[in-house]
Amino acid sequence: MNDCVILREFSTACGRRFGHATLNAPKSLNALSLAMIDRLAPQLDAWAADPGIVGVLLDGAGEKAFCAGGDVAALYHAIKAMPEGEAPPEAAAFFEREYRLDHRIHTYPKPVLCWGQGIVMGGGIGLMAGSSHRVATPTTRMAMPEITIGLYPDVGGSWFLRRMPGRTGLFLALTGAPLNAADARFAGLADFVIGDAERERLPALIAETRWDAPDVPGRANHARLGALLDRLGESAAVPDSPLRAHFDRIEALIGHDGLADIAARLTALAEDADPWLAAAGKTFARGAPSSAHLSWALWQRTRHLSLAEVFRTEYHVSVAATAHGDFAEGVRALLIDKDHQPRWRYATLDAVPDEAVEDHFKPRYGGPHPLADLG
Repeated sequence: MNDCVILREFSTACGRRFGHATLNAPKSLNALSLAMIDRLAPQLDAWAADPGIVGVLLDGAGEKAFCAGGDVAALYHAIKAMPEGEAPPEAAAFFEREYRLDHRIHTYPKPVLCWGQGIVMGGGIGLMAGSSHRVATPTTRMAMPEITIGLYPDVGGSWFLRRMPGRTGLFLALTGAPLNAADARFAGLADFVIGDAERERLPALIAETRWDAPDVPGRANHARLGALLDRLGESAAVPDSPLRAHFDRIEALIGHDGLADIAARLTALAEDADPWLAAAGKTFARGAPSSAHLSWALWQRTRHLSLAEVFRTEYHVSVAATAHGDFAEGVRALLIDKDHQPRWRYATLDAVPDEAVEDHFKPRYGGPHPLADLG
């Protein structure tokens, strides 16, 4: 559908233009579909090459969400149409094109302003994380809750979780703990906290500004947009950050030992007096043991990888996850049957065999890697 992403441009005081892309599926909380990816990606390429375009504004339709994640329900139906143990071609196509889009945003030559109001999860964080100017608002609720659906924090999560303060990234991967605007800024997933009401006048403020030509050396337009957003956020009400407040506790919970020891501490956390920490512990305890192993394995293996290498690794793991059972079961329990009673393939962490984890890192294609050209 051509209206799944609304694309337009607006002029600025210097005669140059900003591109404006709006994810337009509010009924699904702007869940990222392959159709949306295929509409947004070529337009970003066109705007990058257009000397009259000086930046891009990316947002989501409605007030409830920027993007609640990838369209995993569509992947579920593709998985169920395949023989057991085989990854559907739709999964390979989706992850290749999604990760290619995410990488494009990370490496975009012009400012990309992502307005991350409301729910921002999974694939939505993938779009936001790579943007040069990331705005959270008082309504922002972020999470990477893939452990609850038998997956792991992908869309570059193996890159940006590793770059969060201390070992908070591994804590978030294992617990899917929710983040508010202040948490997002502390974790490095947002650069600005701005009131939701300012969204309406943002395009006009950008339009009133004079921008340099995109081929002028330096990053003057990045700095100019940053200063504009700083002014816009001066009066924003910033909530307290549980992630920051509990940083020392989280460091002790994760520690520097093995997954089994971390798991014991996180499971005990479910009885903590603090509601935010207790909820994190309960989510871990209910999550897929195979997902915990994948998050742990990626944490170990991606420390020194480049961004492109991370996306290539995650491609292997994500495609394999569609053949291993827990991902489809998690989506079934949460979104299809909605019984919230997933029957994980392995009931406990110690029941997950090493070979099952290793199998996720094996290629399931012939010839070059589908993302071999990412630099």
